[in-house]
Amino acid sequence: MSAPETSGAPSRGRPLSPHISIYQLSRYTLLSSISNRLTGVFLSLGLLLLLYWLIALAEGARAYAGAQAVLSSLPLKIIYALLALAFAYHLVAGVRHLVWDTCHGPAREQSRRSAGVVLVVSLVLAAILIWWALFGGAGVR
Repeated sequence: MSAPETSGAPSRGRPLSPHISIYQLSRYTLLSSISNRLTGVFLSLGLLLLLYWLIALAEGARAYAGAQAVLSSLPLKIIYALLALAFAYHLVAGVRHLVWDTCHGPAREQSRRSAGVVLVVSLVLAAILIWWALFGGAGVR
């Protein structure tokens, strides 16, 4: 029995990553993967707005009224629309990645087609979310 390698270098003859042999990288997969990560970061930053709202809610009516004035401003409404778009894209791209994990669809042409599907479905879902927030939210505006 030989001693385990401690240098951190991969042993020869072994693949560096199992995904190299499975996925065929293309500009569509790279762009959609990078976009998925960026939308995740943007959604994480959007949680700061939720945190601000929750803290104001917990501090009482006066703090909540001040937060409501800030959070209902036009620039933040634009940010909410962008957050809805980021949420929709991140959700749909995440489902796409789950499908890829079953080894379905990683081929170049399938990847190109699924990138288009992800974009279209994300835009439709975001439009539905924004419309619901503006017009259909049970009277909440």
